[in-house]
Order: sequence, then C-alpha cells, then structure tokens
Amino acid sequence: MKRLVVLGGGESGVGTAILGKKEGFDVFVSDFGKIKEKYKDVLNKYEIRWEEEQHTEPLILNATVVMKSPGIPEKSPIVKKLFEKGIPVISEIEFASEFTKAKTIGITGSNGKTTTTMLTYHLLKEGGLNVGLGGNIGKSFAWQVAEENYEYYVLELSSFQLDGIIKYKPEIAIITNISPDHLDRYEYKYENYIESKFRITKNQTEEDYLIYDADDEAISGWLRQNKTNAKLIPFSLTQTFENGAFIKNETMDIIINNEEFEMKTAEVSLEGKHNLKNAMAATSVAQLMKIRKETIRESLSNFQGVEHRLEKVLKIQNVQYINDSKATNVNATFFALDSMTAPTVWIVGGVDKGNDYAELMPLVREKVKAIICLGIDNKKIVDAFGNVVDMMVEVDNMRDAVNTASHIAEKGDVVLLSPACASFDLFQNYEDRGKQFKAAVQNL
Repeated sequence: MKRLVVLGGGESGVGTAILGKKEGFDVFVSDFGKIKEKYKDVLNKYEIRWEEEQHTEPLILNATVVMKSPGIPEKSPIVKKLFEKGIPVISEIEFASEFTKAKTIGITGSNGKTTTTMLTYHLLKEGGLNVGLGGNIGKSFAWQVAEENYEYYVLELSSFQLDGIIKYKPEIAIITNISPDHLDRYEYKYENYIESKFRITKNQTEEDYLIYDADDEAISGWLRQNKTNAKLIPFSLTQTFENGAFIKNETMDIIINNEEFEMKTAEVSLEGKHNLKNAMAATSVAQLMKIRKETIRESLSNFQGVEHRLEKVLKIQNVQYINDSKATNVNATFFALDSMTAPTVWIVGGVDKGNDYAELMPLVREKVKAIICLGIDNKKIVDAFGNVVDMMVEVDNMRDAVNTASHIAEKGDVVLLSPACASFDLFQNYEDRGKQFKAAVQNL
C-alpha cells in the first residue's frame, strides 16, 4: 500500500490527508506544532492517524510520498532527511492535481494575487461556470478535489506552493508582479525567488496561456532570458499591444485572439492603478473562457474587493480610516500610498523581512503628514523617515495606534494602516491585525 505522510496539520495538510485516504493511501499526519481542535476532529472522523508537537522519524521516513505544508522550510531537519533518502516531497497542489480532471487557473505574484484570484473567480462564477476557489485562500484545493466536482479551479499560488510542484501545470497562469519578498526562504537571493514564481509556467505547453505584467522589470527580465511554451498575454498601464491588455484614453482595452473588450476605467469598482492591472489580468482570463462581455462589465463594476486590502472602514469627523493590513511588504504599501489622494497619517511596522524603505521616500514626502510606528522594533522606520515627516510616534498596541492617529488627523485626512511588515510581533497574523484595527476605529 502506498504511504502518504503529510507534514503540517493545517488547512492544506488536512485536505491532502482526506484526499489521500479517499484515493487508497495509508495516511499519517505529523505536525511539529499544535494541531487546531477543529482539524483533529476531522482527522479522527476520517480515521486518519496523526501526531503533534513532534516528528516521529520511523513513521515519516517510510513514506512513498510526502506532502509538505507551504509554511515548513526546506531547511528543516526532517525535510533534509527525506531529501537524503530520495523520498519525493511535494506540495498540496501537486498532489491534488493528479486526482482531478478540472482545468486550473493558477495565479501568483508578490502582491495583488488575492485580489486577482477573487476577481477572476467572481467573473467566472457570474459567467455561469462550475468553478471552485482554492490554493492559498479559502478551502484547501485537495479537500475540494476529494469532496466537490468542479470543472474549473481558480488557485492562488504562493512561491512556497510552487516550490513543491513537479508535473502540475495550470491551463492559464497569471504572474501579477514580482518584488523582493520572503527572501529569508531563498538564501537572500532575489533571482531564486523570481525563479520560484516562474515555476508556474515551467510545465505549460503551447495550448496554455501565461498572462503577465509587461511593466514589471523582474518579469520582463526573466522572459528575455528564458523560454516558456505558453502563449503570452501581456498587460500594461503604459504600453499598447496587438494581443494583450492595456489602458488607452481612460479605457481598459483587452484584445485576445482578435476578440476585443472595452470598458471605461471609471466604471471598474476597484480603485488605484494597481487594481486596474488586477482587473486586466482577471478580465483576460474571462475572455479566454468566453464569458459574455455584458457579464464581465457587470462583474467588474460590482466586485467588492478583499478584506484587509485597502478596505474602507469608516469615516469619522470627515477622516477616512483604511485597513490595508494585508500589505506585508514594501511593494504592497507602495501601491497603497500611491493611491492616496488626501494627506495621510500612516500606521506602519511589524516584523521586518529585510525591507528597503527607500522606494517609498518620494510618496512619503508627497503624501504622509505623520507616521505611527506599530512594532516591537521600529528602528529602521525611524531611521528611514524620521527627518521626512513632521511627526513620528511609537506605540506597541493597536488601540494606542488608532487613538493617536485620530488626534493627529484633521478633517479631510486619511488614516492608513499599511504595515509593510509581517505581523507576528504583536498579532497572530495580518487578519488579526486588520480586525483589531477595525475594532479600534469602531470604538473611537
């Protein structure tokens, strides 16, 4: 009997275990941390053996195949031992894709991938397709393959998930953009991280499509030096194409295989230039899937956006509070500051992932009137911007951050939480950080 060992008992791990059991594998789940009660209940219900707070080597090193959760680095001792024994270590996406005939749309990028994934899913669902949503978002892909019967999946794929693919390929791939992120997992080499993102297209054939940001230096550079078999569909804010998506005269124009779609940019519900890019990428998919133009227009004008991503919380005394907690790197915060049109009180800070704040400098000079540092160690932010803004305050909890911001902000200003950092110093995750921000604003 083939033996599947799952490392990590979270959403992707439990989903993989259920699918493995259904497909006749002998399954064992091992988590070095604690497994949440709700997942233990599921594993017990399916009679899947599990352990927590340890990795028992004899029960792991006898695997036929190992599914490693994306959060576990390849440097971890147990993974190294598996590599030494030549046991394949794959991602949930790789494992699950073997057991479904569904076509997948895979979406990756340093920023914008969640919004693009949600918007693509929204367009296809509104267009009447039988479509599931998974990957880095919502219910695990493997779990859905085990229990649902979708014809299409829209999958948000992180670089960690792509690192664990061998044969998987999406019929349509999107790379929204690439900027330095998670470099601690890639030996601090940017080129390794770029290479990881491009794994999304490595198995694609000439029947498949790669939709990409033609304005992005890292993407263009890779495409100049490497080859993909997929048909290329570029999108851009500054260039025009015979085959691709672009903006001309305040109109989003998308031409694919001689089919043209046009829509005034003002009618797209998402705000900001970066969101026009996300909209162009998602609409390119909808056109490839032959969704009716009228449906695409309606869907683009009624899409609600993603929680914790430039989410308008409340307007109090004519000050707009915006929750952009999902901005966990500098590039995401660049987009946020770039789309601000009023003087901004900026709440920033957290766990720094090797950030370089220099690229934010022109935007901070132009738009930011005060900075509130919300982190345990704010030295880098203070050093970067201390001389640039009139006021800088350090706090160590969300309530103080929001209260301070409300005292500084004047009528017509914006208070923006866009941390540019991970959240683990003071919060469980970026969702917890965003929820605390919203609660503190509602309590003002």
